[in-house]
Amino acid sequence: MSNRRGTTVSFRAIWGSLSGGILLTATVLLSAPPDEKTPPLPVDQLPERLLTETVPSGLGQGRPVPPENQSSQQRVALGRKLFFDPLLSQDRSMACASCHRPDHGFATPQPRAVGIKNRLGTRNAPTVLNRAYGKSFFWDGRAASLEAQALKPIENRLELGSSVATVVERLQADQEYRDQFQAAYPGGVTAANLARALASFERVLVSGDSLVDRFQAGAASSLSTSQKQGLWLFESRARCWKCHAGSNYTNESFHNTGVSWAKEPVDLGRYQVTKQEADRGRFKTPTLRDVARTAPYMHDGSIRTLAEVVAFYNRGGGKNPHLDGRIEPLGLSKEEEQFLVDFLKALRGSTNWTVNAP
Repeated sequence: MSNRRGTTVSFRAIWGSLSGGILLTATVLLSAPPDEKTPPLPVDQLPERLLTETVPSGLGQGRPVPPENQSSQQRVALGRKLFFDPLLSQDRSMACASCHRPDHGFATPQPRAVGIKNRLGTRNAPTVLNRAYGKSFFWDGRAASLEAQALKPIENRLELGSSVATVVERLQADQEYRDQFQAAYPGGVTAANLARALASFERVLVSGDSLVDRFQAGAASSLSTSQKQGLWLFESRARCWKCHAGSNYTNESFHNTGVSWAKEPVDLGRYQVTKQEADRGRFKTPTLRDVARTAPYMHDGSIRTLAEVVAFYNRGGGKNPHLDGRIEPLGLSKEEEQFLVDFLKALRGSTNWTVNAP
């Protein structure tokens, strides 16, 4: 299997000379702006061995693992192979890693995720880093576990655009995959084991041991003066901690901050799952670990930089009838805004996810 695939553009004249029309099968590909093109297949440049037994400093004593899907080197290796394999997409043009790019903090640089055949999604593809600590998944929390989340992009026509049944059939036809599944899971190649393998791999994608973690562990010189000022603001006047709480810098809850309110395409967030009026415009609080790597920001990718994110919250978010009560103007100076940006950049973990890049 090749890790790199080009896109072949074919031109077919299907109208005769009398009609004078020519249909170009690649018109969309050639005319779509860069942010609306199917992303290229990335190469696996991750560290050869990933942490399966331990976690970096700052994250506590371990990671939650369901009893029915205990971690092992075999399961992680299988999930890793699947994560980078375009076999999971309908036309074999993209993989999970196409949107969750290791060189971009396992997120996408495109404001809204783009799937097969340049199909533009409705939301930004969030990072999968530290989702081992997640309580719910997707921006609207519609999946309760990594295993439940793992298969949904396969069947979403705006993402991988295939079906689980088709992918399972392809895997069963591949001797190498059959052997790997058999070695990793009782029952071999099944939809449930496909979900488990992908989830096992995603659980070892953890970010920690940042400069902030080292500072909080007692290494006072780890942070610059401006980063220390930012940390103080984060935990006090800026009130960031009210949502970005705990060692993973998220309360795993849902809030309406006013991002994209009353803009197209309409996205009501958590409300689409619960149908509860209070959930209109609420989206899950993302982790801030490695946040400097994962621009653009928010569920719709509408804010390009960390400086703009901080300014958005300093203004009091986006006014709307369902705005979260925690969101109000902060009264920070421009210098204080920059302190916060400097602090957020210091949450970058120590792992080099592209250590094997040429």
